[in-house]
Amino acid sequence: MKKVALILVLLSLFVAILGGCASDNKDTDKQNNSANEENKQDKDQEDNKELKKIIVGASITPHAEILETAKSLLASKGFELEIVEYNDYVQPNLALDAGDLDANYFQHQPYLDEFNADRGLDLVSVAIIHYEPFGIYPGKTKSIDDLQDGAEIAVPNDGTNEARALLLLEAQGLIKLAEGVGMKATVIDIVENPKNLEIHEIEAAQLARSLQDVDLAVINGNFAIQAGLNVSKDAIAVEDKDSIAAETYGNVIAIKKGDENRDEIKALVEALTSDEVKEYIESTYEGAVVPKF
Repeated sequence: MKKVALILVLLSLFVAILGGCASDNKDTDKQNNSANEENKQDKDQEDNKELKKIIVGASITPHAEILETAKSLLASKGFELEIVEYNDYVQPNLALDAGDLDANYFQHQPYLDEFNADRGLDLVSVAIIHYEPFGIYPGKTKSIDDLQDGAEIAVPNDGTNEARALLLLEAQGLIKLAEGVGMKATVIDIVENPKNLEIHEIEAAQLARSLQDVDLAVINGNFAIQAGLNVSKDAIAVEDKDSIAAETYGNVIAIKKGDENRDEIKALVEALTSDEVKEYIESTYEGAVVPKF
């Protein structure tokens, strides 16, 4: 009986020891899991702190596409790029002025200057990235030589782009503008119109859609690309690469005055003027978008 009692005592002690070990292991596992979770949270917080967000407004094509190429470059420098796409030429500047954007990328300097003057804003350019050649695209008439008297031609209705379109029409001998009007030309500055062309001023974003209704349309590069048109293949006349337009109408990165020295802006400019972005532009757009850096 004594032996039996001793065996039972020993078994009880053994079970108790095993239970204690199991409890210790569970406590250790809980502590390890808790520590791992804390480490993960700390790492996530560190990652979020490391990546500073840059919010940039852009036209869908080609600006947003070019910005996408710059994302990885910016991430490697500690910046997260958020792209906000726009279909018009007004809202990106208003959003920038309101502080909803850090920068925008969709316009050329003459348009920016005109917008500032009209709206009383103080937005500035920090870099010229690319140039988009304007083209004359065929609608109901397939060539300039086939244009009949009274033919209809669509041009952008915003000031600087309208002047640019009219200068291109003048370069083809279709009209003549008053001397000296240059980049401020409008339809009222047409002094000679031998074919009695009807010039329709249309919102730039709608020009490609108007092709079926007019004989010809002069279309902005980005909206032509967006509509599946390529200036080097589809246009019947194109701005000369050495023209005043090519030098004047480079697309810029715009910011609020005073933000020039922000680290985010410097990083954005560096990324968009990199060799990687230049190679992407040249290989993707086949002359419809030309790097200016």
